[in-house]
Amino acid sequence: MINLFNAHIESLSIHRVGNKSRNEALFLSEQPYALQDEIVPLLKEYFFKPFRDKEENYYQFAHEVDLDYNDMFNMATSLFAAPNTTHEISKKITQHLYEQSNHPHIKNGEVYVAHITNVSIDNQVVDAIGVFKSEIQSDFMQFEEKGTTLEMILQHGINLNKLDKGCLIFNFKKEEGYKILTVDNNRYDARYWLEHFLSVDAFQDDNFYTKKYLKFCQGFAKDVVLPAEDKKEEVMFMNRSVNYFAKNDQFEESNFLNEVLDNPDLIPEFKNYKVDKGEKYSIEDITNFPIANAAVTDARKSIKNVINLDTNIQIKLDFINPESAEKFVEKGWDEEKQMYYYLVYFNKEQKS
Repeated sequence: MINLFNAHIESLSIHRVGNKSRNEALFLSEQPYALQDEIVPLLKEYFFKPFRDKEENYYQFAHEVDLDYNDMFNMATSLFAAPNTTHEISKKITQHLYEQSNHPHIKNGEVYVAHITNVSIDNQVVDAIGVFKSEIQSDFMQFEEKGTTLEMILQHGINLNKLDKGCLIFNFKKEEGYKILTVDNNRYDARYWLEHFLSVDAFQDDNFYTKKYLKFCQGFAKDVVLPAEDKKEEVMFMNRSVNYFAKNDQFEESNFLNEVLDNPDLIPEFKNYKVDKGEKYSIEDITNFPIANAAVTDARKSIKNVINLDTNIQIKLDFINPESAEKFVEKGWDEEKQMYYYLVYFNKEQKS
């Protein structure tokens, strides 16, 4: 988890990068930008807001041969070791971005490289590197008094409410390739920013495995539990799965299966499904890992707990009290109507 409230921009360099395939120029500033008190709060909000508002999916620098061959990893390491070289390294970062700007859809724009201190991540205070890019310009009006009239002046500039692209590289977990957060609001070429410029993979920590395993469980519920049982059991399996994650600090697969699968015949089905689909979710060899509570909370919000019936009726099951659905909801078949039914027991209706 990150906290940027006390983050401080120590230095900032601004350059402009064009589209190399269109022979657009690269402009590198000779000096770092002279930060002024009135603009710093605006820049911090512009740079940091997208990372406060988005789910924390971390990445790490990677390379198929060795991490030392990753250009951005090496530049980040050099900057962290000698922050006084930030401006010179910012030129190399911008040059590297320019070299990746070969797709015809890639937009030109300003590149901001910042050295940031006093950042909190996983309860540790570290420094960070911010690399941001603005691409889309908006029209805006300014007004100027001329004698007894107001003149309208049409100008173009960036919208400080929307950062187009950016990443925060935290001086944390260097051996794994640093922890990185990234945002891309103009995904005209999905590979340009993540793969070609940053060259990153998902950071495989407890947050990553918690999310991936719960996603895998959703797939199993839909592909196996639903056809073998019914919609209620699909929802209840996910209900029990989320509650297992919520009440435990450590995931242990055999424990998990014994607790969440009411039908023992589904245990071998689960293991077979993992053999077939585990690689897709990056959990093929994972049976134990620490559980990330924040990831469980996020998953609970996204998992549907509603049974939709073709008679335009919905039954919503409670994820907080799953035993209620187990004890007070029954499914049956009515011979006379030739229809399925759900029987729901209750003492009294609750006031909404």
